[in-house]
Amino acid sequence: MKSRTKARGIALQVLYEYDLTNHPVGEVLQNRFSDNSMDSGLKDFTQQIVLGVYPIIRKLDDVISAYAPDWPLDQVASIDRNIIRIALWEFAVGKITPVKVAINEAVELAKLYGSDSTPRFINGVLGSLVENLNEISNLL
Repeated sequence: MKSRTKARGIALQVLYEYDLTNHPVGEVLQNRFSDNSMDSGLKDFTQQIVLGVYPIIRKLDDVISAYAPDWPLDQVASIDRNIIRIALWEFAVGKITPVKVAINEAVELAKLYGSDSTPRFINGVLGSLVENLNEISNLL
């Protein structure tokens, strides 16, 4: 697994745990860091994702709901929701990852952590969001 993919996977685990348990994000992040050996650059990247997504989860969800209405978020698995949130944050808010790379990475996470149909689902939702990227960037 590529190192940045591993970092995204850990960020996903943190956000997923928060989603299910409401455990403090900082505490969950530190627990993941103690469970996984990573160099400081990857820790920083993981933390950047988590601390970028976490404070604006509701905004991200509102945008996803508005621009991908075929997939009601309350019916989407938590792992899938968090993969979408991470990718959307990376290319529309943090602007730290090119769109194609963010989508490819999200699909890779979907293959690792989701069900058999998750990669295709993630690709479809993110494709809908990218079609409206200019509008979405202004909302976030």
